[in-house]
Amino acid sequence: MTPNLRISRLLPSVVATAILVCSVGAASGKPHSKPHAAAHKSKPAAESTEPAMTTDANGQSVPVLANKAWVLMDFNTGQVIASSNPDEPLPPASLTKMMTSYLVEQGLKSGKLKPNDPVTMSQSAWCRGGKDGDSCMFVPLNAQASLMDMLRGVVIDSGNDASKALAEHIGGSEAGFVVMMNAEAAKLGMTRTHFENSAGLPHPNHKASARDLAVLAQAIIRNSAEYYPIYAEHEFTYNGIKQGNRNALLYTDPTVDGLKTGHTEEAGYCLTASAKRNGMRLISVIMNANSAQARADQTRVLFNWGYANFEEATPVQAGTTLATAKVQYGVAPDVAAGAAQALTLMIPKGQGAAVKTSVSLNPGLEAPVAKGAVIGKLVVTANGKQLGEAPVVALAGVERAGFFLRLRQRISGWFSK
Repeated sequence: MTPNLRISRLLPSVVATAILVCSVGAASGKPHSKPHAAAHKSKPAAESTEPAMTTDANGQSVPVLANKAWVLMDFNTGQVIASSNPDEPLPPASLTKMMTSYLVEQGLKSGKLKPNDPVTMSQSAWCRGGKDGDSCMFVPLNAQASLMDMLRGVVIDSGNDASKALAEHIGGSEAGFVVMMNAEAAKLGMTRTHFENSAGLPHPNHKASARDLAVLAQAIIRNSAEYYPIYAEHEFTYNGIKQGNRNALLYTDPTVDGLKTGHTEEAGYCLTASAKRNGMRLISVIMNANSAQARADQTRVLFNWGYANFEEATPVQAGTTLATAKVQYGVAPDVAAGAAQALTLMIPKGQGAAVKTSVSLNPGLEAPVAKGAVIGKLVVTANGKQLGEAPVVALAGVERAGFFLRLRQRISGWFSK
């Protein structure tokens, strides 16, 4: 885990390259009607060309992508490396299902849910044969499927029916489950997100930001590690119907292992993806691209650009003394100050030597001081630009001195002024 690091907007933090595709449906707002035996094919990574570039508000050169919003995040630090319009709430379509699957996975992890729990396909959740354009798992009306099959129906098939059935199974009703979804979003810090349903069907108040969806992808990869491999599975067969994962990059880039696609007329084509190369994982979110091919191509551009231009650096190790803070009225006159945990962040490649750290300490520090108490701030810069900051803590405790020692210190202080 990393310290409580706040990354500046110059280099926002991203977690594992995760492809989030908004896949809910066509103009009617419902998923595609026909099951897909294979995902859309896209050009292999070797064919990709250099992207057009522009300069963002922080003076950073970033790719130009034809969509409404995108984010590239480093999984380990949560630092957003680069972004465009990352905080605007937009229709997320089936990227919504990442929260549905995450809650199922956390229920399995806690033991509240069991893999073989039977989940009933109710009248309200049932897909009517896909005639209305739904993305479906195609569980028959009133039939039961195991919870793990339903989970695959959500992640791989993008089934609205599986999403609603699981929501009713866990929350008592879809409305009850939506309360759980929004509570978990708040817990994860998804401040620009509000859910109205479990599948991502269009609703005026159903919105999420690209940054929030990257945070959710990071949580899935980190907290649902046992179940994360499902997001890389190419196909799933249920009730005799085989459907292919719509994340096209799973078929063309072996470093990509998740996460989710989505589409409605309002949301456009969306993709949240994750890739891991040479031990570094990035997460990408594309929202409102104009085609399934475009969302895959744009995600590939972000991954190739991110891996080619950024690397992790650890300018501060845990427990290293960065400064000495004076302590009034303590049994010791000062205390060592440093970082409680190693500080890791993403920097442009080749700029390691330019990374500088500075420490500012809180004035008027008085004993007692507990070990680990925040007593200042660490700021990291490179070439005069701030990359991030983290708390500085006391590396030892300092007890309050007795009455006579405090009196002596006070008197000494009078004469030293």
